[in-house]
Order: sequence, then structure tokens, then C-alpha cells
Amino acid sequence: MSLLDSFTKKSKLNATIKQTALARKSEGSTANGLFKAAYQGYADVLHDDPLRAEALYNWGFALLHQAKIKTGDEAALIYQDAIQKFAFCLLINPDYLGAAINGGVAYMDLARLKKVKPADTLYELASKQFEKANAIQAGTASYNLACIYGLQGNKDECMKALEKARDRGALPEADEILNDPDLAGIKEQDWFVAFMEALNKKTETEPENTVAVVDSTSSKWKLVEKSFDSSSEAAATAEKSVVEEG
Repeated sequence: MSLLDSFTKKSKLNATIKQTALARKSEGSTANGLFKAAYQGYADVLHDDPLRAEALYNWGFALLHQAKIKTGDEAALIYQDAIQKFAFCLLINPDYLGAAINGGVAYMDLARLKKVKPADTLYELASKQFEKANAIQAGTASYNLACIYGLQGNKDECMKALEKARDRGALPEADEILNDPDLAGIKEQDWFVAFMEALNKKTETEPENTVAVVDSTSSKWKLVEKSFDSSSEAAATAEKSVVEEG
């Protein structure tokens, strides 16, 4: 960051702090408007800081892995911390694919930890994160969305998501799909059987896709393998998220 950029951001921050102080002294719609403007000011200060975004992403990534080896309330708190780190990362860089995907992963894991029903808000929040990931790069989180729809018994949306994941080369191996507990409620349906038969036939007749790589892992909820920075190259090559080993 240049000296001029640093000075500009500092001036913006000071102005936003004053705006927050004014909001605290105001009431009703005036206060709400000032707070909203202040939040945007803080976002502007944070925006486009690649190093900070990468640090937040990797911090969240570490927390997400730590939460997986904890239980109960301790794990829940760590998942929530990870979610916050990914959210701040996306505030700085709205196109940070890894933060969007792993934000959804954290919500999913938290939902499983709390054993909530598929209609719970946590699943909806996970869906929003996966949709955000798809908006950044089409199809990268479609399989995870399909699993949420499968849990919720939403046949039409589940089918659309699976088809999108297939078309973008973002499906796991067929065995993993068939053994996925989130899809247990739809595996006997005619459309799913037909989908899998067509998928197997396509796999037999077409050469292996060398662009979209899907690693079969012990965990369906794929984590992003590496740190995604703000460069277009990272976004272009991150076709599928996989669990980082080790």
C-alpha cells in the first residue's frame, strides 16, 4: 500500500469513527442511517487489502480444522469464530472463493454439531455461502447445495444442483455420491437412479476431465485445499475444493 493510499484510508477511518459517534447520539431512522453509512465506511477502509484477506482466510481455515477435533460448546464456539473470519475476509475481498466455500462448510458442520433440523437457519446460511461461491465461480459449490436440498427433501432443486455440478465437472466420484448420507432420502427416486446411470455411462465413454479435479476423501464437505488470493489466476484455477491432508 502506498503512502497516499495509507493516508486516504486513515482519513476515511477517522471520518467513519466520527460518523459512528454521531450515530450513537442520534435516534430512530437517523441513527440507523448513520450506522449503515458507517458500516459501509469501515468496509471501504478494509476493502482491497490482499494480505489482510489472506490472513483472515487462513486463520478461519485453521479454526475450521481445530473445531473438527473438538466437541460440544467448545467446538461450536470455534466454528463461530471461523465463520466470522471468513465473513471478514469476504468483506475485504468479495471474490475470495475459499472464504465463501469454507464459510458454508463451517455452517454445515455447526448444524451437524447442534443436530438441528434441515430447515434450520444454519442450513439456510450454509446455502447462502455456497450460492455466493457459485456466483464467484459457477458450479464450485453446487454439489454441497445438492446435499442440503437432499436433506430438505427438495427434489427439484437437488436435481438442478447435481446437474450443474456435473456440467461444471465438480462432482465427487460416483461411489461417494451413492454413499452420501445427505442423499439417502432421494437415492431410490427414479430421477436420481437415471442421473447416476447416465453419469456412469458418461464416465465410461468420455476421457478424464483434466481441468476439474475431484479428490475422493473421507469427508463429503470439501475444504479448500490452499489459500486463494485475490488474483484472477487463483479464481480461474480453483475449479473444485478438496480436503487438505495433514
